[in-house]
Amino acid sequence: MNAKQKEQTIEEIKKLLEENNGIVKAEKLYPLGLTYKSIQGLVKAGILDHVKSGYYSMGYEEKPQEEIILGLFPDGILCMDSALYYYGYIEKRPYEWSIAISKNTSKSRFRMEYPVVKPYYTEPEVMELGVTTIPFAGGEMKIYEKERLICDCLKYEERLEREDLKKALLAFINEPKKDIAKLMEYARARKVVAKVQSRIGVWL
Repeated sequence: MNAKQKEQTIEEIKKLLEENNGIVKAEKLYPLGLTYKSIQGLVKAGILDHVKSGYYSMGYEEKPQEEIILGLFPDGILCMDSALYYYGYIEKRPYEWSIAISKNTSKSRFRMEYPVVKPYYTEPEVMELGVTTIPFAGGEMKIYEKERLICDCLKYEERLEREDLKKALLAFINEPKKDIAKLMEYARARKVVAKVQSRIGVWL
């Protein structure tokens, strides 16, 4: 590959990255005429960054975590404490990203050092229940509606900091636009009706 071809290839890679939220799979690089060996050469030269097995980026270490999450997990759904943070129910962003993902997803997708992701492997039939989207890293990220989120937090409360759960329940109780009918619908689906009634029902 001569200098002109290399420059053209780099521009094509940049375009691919723009179309794929800043992170691209190796298989999408091969049609550009690149081989595994030439990709590794670009990594060694500092042009490409190796994100994790089969994934590449440019300027990876400077990218905000949100941009990386959106690029790697467009099929994932923000849940638990990560969703609580984006709804403003807790103040501090959790160290780990809690992402709901189909239980049929390969676990190798989460073998990465940065950012740290905690997957919640979910049955496909309940995964899409109560999904909405929020503006995220210049795009859109899926997140559970507040009513579904609260039910999940009660279902898996042992996975949350006690103080975070307390703040989340209080924030939801004070939520002006909460939908109680929807909350109970999700409570039945997630089998937490008794918890919802005992923990927050008296305040609703």
